Order: sequence, then C-alpha cells, then structure tokens
Amino acid sequence: MTGDGDGDGDGDGDGDGDGDGDGEDAYRNIPDMVRVTMVMAQILVTGATGNVGREVAAQLISAGVPVRAFVRDARTTRLPEGVEIATGDLSEPETLERALNGITTVFLVWPFLTSEGAPAVLDTIAGSARRLVYLSSSGVHEDAGRQTDPINQLHADLESLIEASGLEWTILRADTIASNALGWAGQIRQDGVVRGPDIAPTAVVHQADVAAAAARVLTGDGHVGATHVLTGPQVVSRADQVRLIGEAIGRPLRFEKVPVEAARERMLADGRPPALVEALLASTRRPRSDLITSTVEEIVGRPARTFREWASDHAADFR
Repeated sequence: MTGDGDGDGDGDGDGDGDGDGDGEDAYRNIPDMVRVTMVMAQILVTGATGNVGREVAAQLISAGVPVRAFVRDARTTRLPEGVEIATGDLSEPETLERALNGITTVFLVWPFLTSEGAPAVLDTIAGSARRLVYLSSSGVHEDAGRQTDPINQLHADLESLIEASGLEWTILRADTIASNALGWAGQIRQDGVVRGPDIAPTAVVHQADVAAAAARVLTGDGHVGATHVLTGPQVVSRADQVRLIGEAIGRPLRFEKVPVEAARERMLADGRPPALVEALLASTRRPRSDLITSTVEEIVGRPARTFREWASDHAADFR
C-alpha cells in the first residue's frame, strides 16, 4: 500500500485509473546499445493493475523491455499488448515463485496494511531474482524511531526488510500520487463539490513520472542501494487540486472539508475495514510538507509535471 492514501477513502494510489503513457518520451535519450542490453532482461511488475504499476508496465513495453505482470485475475486485467500475465497473490508466496521463472528484476508494490507476510515474499524473490525496486512513501523518515502514521511505518518496516534481504535494492519514495484524485470523479460529476477531511499540502507527483523513474531504475545501472525521493514541482493543497481539475474541465469546483469523525463514520458505513479506515485517516494528522526534489528530472531527463498538467491529462475522467 503506497503511503499516499486519501484520508476520505477516495483512493490509495492503487486504483484503476489509466495513465497517460509517456514510455517513448521517457526513453528517448537511451543509447541503442543500452536499449538492446535491456531487452535481454525480464522484469516482473507487481501491482500491475494499479495506477503506477500499469504505467510502469506500459513504459517498459513501449521501450522494448519484456515485462511480466503479476495479477490476481487475468480475466479482468487490462494491460498493454505485449505484457505477459502471471496470476497469483502476494499473500501466497508459492504463486509468486511460479511467476518468477526467468525473472531477474522485480518492481514491488506492497498491497497490505501489515508487513507480516513480507519476509516470505522477499525470500521467494531472492531465490530467483537479483534486483528489487520498491515503491515506498516520501513520508518515511530514516532518523525516526517510529513513523508518524501506520502507512509510513509499514513502508519503513518494508524498507528495513528489503535492505536485509540480500537483494540489490532501490527504494523509490513517492510523494502523494496525483492519481488518488481520480477517486473524486463521482462527487465532481454529481454536484461539483469534493467532500472529505483535509490533508496538509504536499508536492503531489504525477503517477507517470513515478513510473518513468521506476522504469529507468529497473533497467539502468547506478541505482543499487539508493533511496530516491520523487515529488512534483509544486506544493498543492486539496483545494488547489480540486480547483485545477475544475479549470481543466471548464467547470467551477470546490473542496468542502469534512470533520475526521464524520469521514470515519462514512467510510465504516461503506464497509471499509476498520484498520484501513484508521490508516487512511492518519494522513490527516501529517504536517505540511514543503519538500520538493529534482529527482524525477535527474533520473528521467525532464522536469516533473505539475498537477495542472495531470488534471489536463485526465480531464475526461471527471466529465
């Protein structure tokens, strides 16, 4: 579970929103010789039906890199042509073992609220693959004995296990992922008001930028043992995001803050597990983050995209 979940249950960064596909752009500066070398590799992408995972698979395929997607149900999976499908569940490491046949590198998105099953999964990966790239959260603080909320603590725990796994690892700590806003589409279509608990502003990052960085790290050298923090170029609030979506679709929209307790009641009434509700609501207690990094540009070779650009890319999803 990525550490950018929305406190009002509007999405946790692992939804079904389609990315904007910038695979060729992400790879236009890769020399032909390097490209040929990469095609010889095989990469397993977990979380491949989520916003970031689907983009990672799409960008790798666009660059000519063989990709295998690890999914729970091949019948309902929509992935780009050319992506190989392997079915299984990270809660059942034996299914992952089958999917790892011939794999050298794994992109890992952890979908659970606990790290309980992670040691077995990492042991299984280490038994076949050599490299692991893990999608973590920019909210993780290395010098903290305990993290500020359950999601960041989960990511910190996973990072520690990965570092001790014996794999050649790279950590990608992503800020709030823009595609979380796709969870507001229903409210926007209904009456133009997005209701939910407020969350401190952060440098929201386009999911395609996270995927572009991941694709480079998965296929390139020089990233082993590195922790990269990926952010967008501007700090934006929830109200800012809603306003920018409104500008993209040509309608006035507004954000209406809902008290945390009211949001909790609604989420529980919707049938969400209490542990998930509390983990999501914990994000409302995070302090404002003014952190902006140039890491996307350093890895990908172009500046990170703004939320305004994201809203324009996804305007059709809100109309």
